[in-house]
Amino acid sequence: MNVRELLGKDRFARLLGIELLEVSEGKAISKMEIRDEHLNGVDIAQGGAIFTLADFTLAAAANSHGTVAVVINANINFIKAASKGMLYAKASETSRTSRIATYVVDITNTDGVLIAEYHGTAYRRGETF
Repeated sequence: MNVRELLGKDRFARLLGIELLEVSEGKAISKMEIRDEHLNGVDIAQGGAIFTLADFTLAAAANSHGTVAVVINANINFIKAASKGMLYAKASETSRTSRIATYVVDITNTDGVLIAEYHGTAYRRGETF
């Protein structure tokens, strides 16, 4: 199994319409089109949907080394509201040891405007897939 096959089993990401575009060692890019069901009561993208896009993309980058990795800590800063169009998440590994790795994920819209910034830490379980 490879990282694409592993993340292809993510049923929640599939429900939200998240698509993995690129993955390489320590990096990943995903996208999600904002749909009506992603909007909250004030007609902007629900923070949870944006968080899930970032979290999924971090998971792709963290698991890109072939070792099972799960997020153990994450935070997100919402910079600008989004209510329509495509969102892109780009994850980059900033550090990695045998057990812990850290990542930054930038979420942008189609125009490249920063929508949110996510920081996460993954625990590398030592198992391969």
